[in-house]
Order: sequence, then structure tokens, then C-alpha cells
Amino acid sequence: MAEKKQHKIVSASTGEDVTGKKRPSAAAAPAKSGNATGLRVGAVILWIAALAFEVLAVALILEKLLVLPKIDPLYKGIAALVLDMVCVIIGSQLWKKANHIDPASQKNAVKFWLWNNMGIIVAAVAFIPFIIILLTNKDADKKTKVVGTVVAAIFLAISGLASYDWNPVSQEAVAAATAGQSVYWTEHGKKFHTHEDCQALDRTETLYNGTAQEAIDAGKGTICKFCEKRDAAALEAAQEAIDGELPAAANE
Repeated sequence: MAEKKQHKIVSASTGEDVTGKKRPSAAAAPAKSGNATGLRVGAVILWIAALAFEVLAVALILEKLLVLPKIDPLYKGIAALVLDMVCVIIGSQLWKKANHIDPASQKNAVKFWLWNNMGIIVAAVAFIPFIIILLTNKDADKKTKVVGTVVAAIFLAISGLASYDWNPVSQEAVAAATAGQSVYWTEHGKKFHTHEDCQALDRTETLYNGTAQEAIDAGKGTICKFCEKRDAAALEAAQEAIDGELPAAANE
């Protein structure tokens, strides 16, 4: 078993080594302002438009819709795919911004991932059906199939990467930030910790200490599972102790 390392604590705000020093209490961060619902509605509208452009791309490239007959159907289809991609990406940025204002809980990891990366799902729906329809169409020529499929695949990859939330924020992280909780994190980690002696930090030498909001700003938008369980257990024990005192207090 690897030996547990002695931590060096660095202040996130000053960059100074504060190991062993008394650290000031963290100030509560103001809640982020913004209309998450409005942003999500905007995202959904753009995503619906993206799907409409996908349908249009299929109709144009397979010559089911005769518009601008002098232009090659392949080029018209690609133009529609460009608009498809733009709508997916802009919609995803609005969705991610909304999630940073009104985030989901990280308790259900699958639901948390899906909610934060809804744009990836939309990107798949906005391009994969087009690829399948084009490849399976018997009337489309080889050039149209190859070029159209490659372009759609590239746009799918770009949309997916742009839609992925690389630094998701959880409901628990925002609660800690607004409560002014002091937390710890590592330079390359993706989570923050509420306990310096967390088992996940045993092999880490340098820890950064600051507010939960500073951790979120540093890209650590979710709380460590070990710390979350430990905090929940401590809260439950405290509540049980309070409940145990209630009958005695009522008889006084």
C-alpha cells in the first residue's frame, strides 16, 4: 500500500503556502443570476430547428425537394447540414449555460451525465439518421453517398465535441458555494473535496484550498463521492442526536 503523503496546502486566492496556518472562514458566494428556463427553451427551439434542417438536407440531397435547380443537390444538402450543425452547437451552449445556473444533482451519475450532455444526444439525432438514409438510398450515386456521409460525420464530431460539458457543475457544488464552504482540490482533478483527509487525496502532495465557488471557477464543479457520503453521514448523525434530545427538552 502506498504511503499517505503529507499535504502542502496552497491558498487558491493568494497562491501562498498556508500549511498549518489558520485559514479565514470562506465567504458565501452570491447565487448566479440568469434565467435557466429561458435558456433551456431557447436551446430546445434551436435543436428542433436543427432537426428540421436535417430533414431539409435529406430532401435536397436526394432531390425530393426541387429548390434552386441550377445548384448541385449535394451542395444544397451540405449547406443545410451546416445550418443543422450551427443550431445544434448554439443550442448546446445555451443548455450548458442554463445547467451552470440551475444544475442537476450528481447523486445519480447516469442522469447527471445525460442531463449535462443533452447536446451530444441531439447531435447524434441530428446527423446519424441522415447518414443512414443516404447510405441506404438506392438512387443516390456513389459520390453523393461518400461526400455526404463524410461531411455529416465530420459535422457530427464537431457538434459532439462542442456540446460536451467538460466542466459540469452539480447542485451540491452550487449549494456549497452559496454556503461559503471551504474546500480542497488538486491541480488536475475534476472534483473538489470538503475534507483534507479524504482517502482520494492520500497520494496527493499539493492541495489548493479556497471557497467552493473558487473550486467551480477552477473547473472542479462536482463534489467528491467519498466526501459527499461522509458529509451525509455526519448530517444524519447530527440530526439523530437532535431528535434524541427533543423528548427530554419537551418534558422540561
